[in-house]
Amino acid sequence: MALVSQSPALKKWILRLWNFWPPFLGSGIQIQSLTDDLRHFEVTLKLRFWNRNFFGTQYGGSLFSMTDAIYSVMLVENLGNDFIVWDKAATIRYLKPGRTDAKAVFKIDDETINAIKGELSTKEKMDWIRVVQIKDLHDDTIAEVEKVVYIRRKNNSK
Repeated sequence: MALVSQSPALKKWILRLWNFWPPFLGSGIQIQSLTDDLRHFEVTLKLRFWNRNFFGTQYGGSLFSMTDAIYSVMLVENLGNDFIVWDKAATIRYLKPGRTDAKAVFKIDDETINAIKGELSTKEKMDWIRVVQIKDLHDDTIAEVEKVVYIRRKNNSK
């Protein structure tokens, strides 16, 4: 369901329901905050007994899941109905054990939106790449996820 035409309050309510999506709910992942324009998200992962790995630290799959589809939703909402947006690929690099709750911040701005639209004015499609840092409660980066988001104009799709 595209949220582009929805009111900011309704968008926020619908996205809050994302916290009850089984992969998020079961892992302890929550969208803590988001802006009305969907250009800033803060996502957390609580460290609980059911999402710890064998070593007692954050389960890598849960860290990876915290980043799933966030940028795609942000882009589809901010680019508008003339674009197709999909998560295409992602890789994670674990930097240190996650021994506390974890947090990831996702941001896009006017410059980013304008750059994407500018590139797609001369190209059929593109891969937009961003690195998301996942940090612990001490603000240390525990993992980095490189997201590759596929974007194309609808009128160029076949």
